[in-house]
Parts: sequence; C-alpha cells; structure tokens
Amino acid sequence: MSDDDDTSCSSVNASALPRAASLHSKQHSQGISALERFHVQPSLKDGDGVGSAAGGQAVADSMRSAQDVKFNLQYTQARRDESVKDVYYGVEIVDPYRWLEDPDFPETKEFVERQVELANNVLLKCSNREKLKEKVTSMYNYPRYGCPYKRGNKFFHTHNSGLQAQSVLYIQGSLEADADVLLDPNALSNDGTVALSMKEFSENAEFMAYGLSSSGSDWVTIKVMCVEDRFVQPDTISWVKFSSISWTHDHQGFFYNRYPQPKNVECSDAGTETDINLFHELYYHFLGTDQSDDILCWKDLEHSAWLSSTRITDDGKYLLLLIGEGCDPVNRLYYCDLTEISGGLKILKDTNSILPFTKLVDNFEAQHLYVANDGPIFTFFTNKNAPKYKVTRVSINDPEVWWNVIPESETDVLSSVRCVNEKNLLACYIHDVKHVLQVHDLRTGEFQWRLPLDIGSVTEISGNRKDSEIFINVTSFLTPGTIYRSDLSAPKPELKVLREIGSEIFVRSRFETKQVFVTSKDGAKVPMFIVSEKDLVQDGNHPALLYGYGGFNISLTPSFSVSRLVLVQHYGAVVAVANVRGGGEYGEEWHKAGCLLKKQNCFDDFISCGEYLVKEGYTQSNRLCIEGGSNGGLLVAACINQRPDLFGCALAHVGVMDMLRFHKFTIGHAWTSEYGCSDNEEDFHNLIKFSPIHNVCRPWEQMKGLQYPSTMLLTADHDDRVVPLHSLKLLAALQYTLCTSLADSPQTNPIIARIDRKAGHGAGRPTQKIIDEVIDAYSFVVEMTSATWMD
Repeated sequence: MSDDDDTSCSSVNASALPRAASLHSKQHSQGISALERFHVQPSLKDGDGVGSAAGGQAVADSMRSAQDVKFNLQYTQARRDESVKDVYYGVEIVDPYRWLEDPDFPETKEFVERQVELANNVLLKCSNREKLKEKVTSMYNYPRYGCPYKRGNKFFHTHNSGLQAQSVLYIQGSLEADADVLLDPNALSNDGTVALSMKEFSENAEFMAYGLSSSGSDWVTIKVMCVEDRFVQPDTISWVKFSSISWTHDHQGFFYNRYPQPKNVECSDAGTETDINLFHELYYHFLGTDQSDDILCWKDLEHSAWLSSTRITDDGKYLLLLIGEGCDPVNRLYYCDLTEISGGLKILKDTNSILPFTKLVDNFEAQHLYVANDGPIFTFFTNKNAPKYKVTRVSINDPEVWWNVIPESETDVLSSVRCVNEKNLLACYIHDVKHVLQVHDLRTGEFQWRLPLDIGSVTEISGNRKDSEIFINVTSFLTPGTIYRSDLSAPKPELKVLREIGSEIFVRSRFETKQVFVTSKDGAKVPMFIVSEKDLVQDGNHPALLYGYGGFNISLTPSFSVSRLVLVQHYGAVVAVANVRGGGEYGEEWHKAGCLLKKQNCFDDFISCGEYLVKEGYTQSNRLCIEGGSNGGLLVAACINQRPDLFGCALAHVGVMDMLRFHKFTIGHAWTSEYGCSDNEEDFHNLIKFSPIHNVCRPWEQMKGLQYPSTMLLTADHDDRVVPLHSLKLLAALQYTLCTSLADSPQTNPIIARIDRKAGHGAGRPTQKIIDEVIDAYSFVVEMTSATWMD
C-alpha cells in the first residue's frame, strides 16, 4: 500500500467490478491450532551476539520493560457479552463484541473515543516524531503528474504541485501548449476530503461526467461538466457505487451503475453505514434530466449479489454488459446492438422494458474483457483455458467459434492489452514481478517489437485505437516516475522521456533493490524484493519492514513510496515486499494457490519471508515489523496470531478480521469467491482456523516470556469497503485476552488502534491525511523496533 499516488495499472482493461477492496489470503494443515505452530526464531550464523536468538531476546526484554514504564498503558475494559452465540454445524461460537458492529451505538462511540485517547497517549511519546514529520512532509513535496491522454482534440492530465490535498485535472490544446485547470477538487471542500474518483468524457470530449466521493466512502455522486466553458450542469446522480460510465456516441447521455438508497441514510453521512449492498442496477441518464427520469436498462432480481459494468465499443455501435458474482477474474458477457433499438433508448421508458441483451458468454468460467472490434468481430483479453491470460477473437455472428490471437505465454503473465495506432496491440506482461511491454499486430497477433523499459512497473498507459501516440508511466522502488511518449506510426518507434518525476528528492545511487526467492513451508518459491542502502552489512542489527498482500489476483509489482524510503534513508531500515501466493504475479494458478481452502499458503509464505530476513542477517525478530492493508491487514493479523515470536511490530490497515461474518456487511459478499463463506460447512471449518478475532491467544502459556508484537490496527469511520467493525472487534479481543483479563499480564507491548475520521478505505485521501497516517504509523514502528534516526 504505497502512501504515494495510486500505482494501480490503469492500462489494465478491467471492468468496474470491485477488486475486493484493493481488497488489497491461504490454508494450512488440518486441525493444527495456532499455538502448536509456534517455534523458536531461527538463530543467525554468528553466535550469540546482537541478532542471535539469545541476544535478540535480551534486547527484546529491555525494550519491553522500557515500553511498559514509558507508555503507562491504560486499556479500556470493553464489555463482553458472552450470551451472544452462533452455532455453525454443531460448533458454538461466542461473539462477545457483536455490539461493536453498530457504529451508531453509544457504547461503540465511547469505545472508539477511548481508543483514540489511548493511541494518542502512545504516539505522542514516540521519539523523533517531529523529525519524521518534517522529513516525510518535505520529501512528499514534489510535483507529481499523471500520463497525458487524448480525448477529442484535447489532451488531459492530472497534476499535484506537491502538498495539494487532491490532484488537479488539467486540459491542453496540445502537449506544447499551456495547461489550464479543468477541475480542481480542492475547491470542493475546506479540508480536501472530496475527491475526484472517476471521470469519463463523451466521445467528442464536449462533456465530462465525473464522480465525486466524500470522506473516502465508496459512494459516488456523478456530475456533468461542459468542457468548453467549464460549466457544471445541474445533473446530479446519487447512490452510485462500483460503477462504470459509458457515453453513447450521440453525446446525449451515458450508462452508469447504482444501488438502491440505503435505509435511513442520507447523502451527508453516506459511508458510515454497514448495510449490505445488493441489487446492482444499470441505468441510462439523458443530459439535462432529473435522475428520477433515468431509464432502468438491466437488473437481475434472482441474483441480488451480482454486479455489473458496461463498455461502449470504439465504433459506438454496441453496449457490452459485464456481470460478476464476486471478485474472481470471471464474468458473463452480454451485448446489445444500440443501432437496432427502434425509437432509441427513450422507448424503454415508454414501454417499461429493459435493453434486449444477447448473451455471448453466460457462465462464470473465465474473464472476458473488451480490447477491440471490427464490426461483428470482437477481440478480448481472457483467461479462458489460459491461467496466464491470452488474447482471443470471436464473431458474434458465429459465437461458438473462438480463436487465439496472442496465445498464452509459457512463462509470463499477460496483465493488460489495449488497441492503439489502428493496427497494433500493446501488451503488458509480468515477468518475475517486473513489467515488460510488447507491440503485436492486431490482425495476426504476431510479435513486432519490445519497448525498452527499465526494470519496474508500468503504472499507467494511455492511448486509443485511432491515435498513433501512446504515453507510459514507469516507476520502481527507487524511481518516483518517468513518463514516456512514443509514436507508433514511426518506422522505428522510440520511447522518449516526456517528464521525469521526483528524481531530485533523494540520492538514488545510495540505495539498491534486490529480488530473492524464498522457500515457503511447502517448497514453493516466493519472490521478495529487498530495498536497502548499498553494501548493507547483514549483521541482524537493522530494523526491517515486511509488506504483503496476497489475494484477489492483485500483483505487488515495484512501486515508489516516500515513507518507506525515509525509513531506509534515515533509520537504516530494510524494506521488503513479499509476493506471496494469492496475488496475480504468476497468473491464476498463483492466485488460486492462495485462496479458499488454500488460504493458509499466504500466511506460510509471509512467515517464511520473515524468517528469511532474520536468517540472512537483515534484521532480528524484535526489530521486524510487518505491514499490510485490507486483505493484507488480514495477512498481518493472522500472522501475529500464528507466529507472535517472529515479529516485533505489526501494522494492520483496514483488515478483514471477522472471517465468519464479513459477507454480511456492505460489499463483503463479493469476497466469498476469495475466502469462502461460513454458510458453507467446509468453508466454515477452514475460516475458523485463521479468522483473526477467533484465534487470539496467550503465547506465554506455550513459551515463557513470549508475547504479541507491538500492534497498531488502522481503520476509518467512512470505510464502507472493509467496515471498521472488523478492526474494532479484533482490538477488543486482543486487549481483553492479552491485557485486561489478567491482573499482571506479561503483555507489555502496546496494542492500539488508529481510527481516522472523514476517511475511508484509502482511495481519495487528501495528502495531509496520508502524511498524518504515515507519521503515526511509522513513528510507532521506529519506537517499537528501537530504530535510531540518522541525518
């Protein structure tokens, strides 16, 4: 989870179906408890000095004693209601903190207030806070740009001067012309908590439909602007979530997706509710009309959990409807020939009917995403019988016959494809977690040439079929960003640097990135990147941060982070990113090896990466912090339950912590494709083994002197993706089991939570909120790992 600009690859031809929360997990041997999996940390190669098991334990003991005196922890005695029980297949499960699921319950609000006070007490006593704040703020203050993209005869791009709350959208007549502000989200709120979350231009760029989200919520309000005079139309569309925007080529309006308005919720507090999101519907909005007059184009009353998104084909003739039932990369694919609707879309309202879709793919066996079409001949990006993905083609006049255009690679994962320069396919591959760009012939699929990129990640690509010029943004752990341009119509296309981003904020030559392959518990080879100062002495005496995600087919390719770089530069820290199973780094097989009944593989992989860092002398256990967000928050919480001896500190951001009830809140039902569901007996017996709130234990009962690492759970009041109740229930369980239930508990490491206000799951956070969270989280880390500031 980078604290910097979004590094998701916008070149991916993804639908608008939610990817689980960026919901940025795996399974273990049958019937073994978390306590039985504890074992002594591996000792280092060089005797009993600093970094060895014995030396590390001595340091840890002194650190813990100091923390106990310094912080004077006064935990809240949260009420436990032992009478709240559920019975799953004969197994009785007590849920004593069920009351924390209601965010409006006065006792919940009081619990939150007391936790905020506790966290503030700890954080204000952390050393070097001001130095860290000054350095992170100064390093974050550099100009950031998005790739230019062309719509109509204009160019558009985003830009943040450095510390602006939100990036600003600019317009240019040409790349050489001065840029003018088209939309500045910073003018829409006093505190920067209104964000531009989506935008789509009409085909001629006369109008822009754009979505605004408030306080980090997934709810979006769509507005419309006339691009020429910047006039914002009166059109206002509410209760939009997980939506696409698809303009018809007559520029009269657009398709969008929405849910019914939640009960007893007004727009002013949208995002704090926990109501389950069901019955995603497709509407068409005519410009200049009220939302109440919008035309319902598709819904499915028999499948309330299904989600949909749309795409208008490049020729404007067809509307494609993509339907998903969860977060797996699979979808049904329907199409409608808009030119054959007699009387136009308004006829639907007059006849009270929906669009007449034709079903091209009517199952959830694979993913099919639009790349291009020439009349009835369609080209798709797919994983149909291709776990590493391929490009395929079909005529809708003969829908039974499909043929390959770019076959599946034997080694690399095809992560995205787009049609450019009329006749080319720009294909982005992942090769051992690094991106590679290739150009292929659209008609034959034949390879033409490879674009010469530095090792790193392609975070953004812009380019249309009708335009020969493309733009590419490339980043890495040590490169904030480089935007390239290339004219594919040239005899020998070259990549030319359009803009270097942030190259002046640090001395890159001082640092290095390594990639290693760690052997996991079952023998799997797990890639891990390690960022450190050059020529690091591997004596075990360095603080380390290990980050992971491991789920939902999401790949953690190299990304730039100011905050992590500050840890490396000023605390001598080692930063590692583990590409554990469950992600998409090696295709669907890698993904499937880390979900459902194999979820424990994620935790085993991550634990193995932590053991590697200790064994190879990068750090020692009491100086090793693990971090993850969303699905990665689950990863962190499960690992501290299973191996509290291995870690000295833990940061779990917006994690899924109650694996028995996650599907009952907001969009949680979409994650059952990844985790399974407690409503199924086999899934229940799997989930209960790693569900964080159900596996908190007292490690000192198995190993004298052992306690949980210093732990910070991070959540926010408007997170309607992974609702705060997950973190609150785990926090209460941890504090009770480890701290408040015993008169003289061995647990002296702090167990706290950072609970933000007017913030959500992460997207759209203003810059200052990002910086504030970094300061709180990493000042906690450096204090708990005894890291020393170095100028």
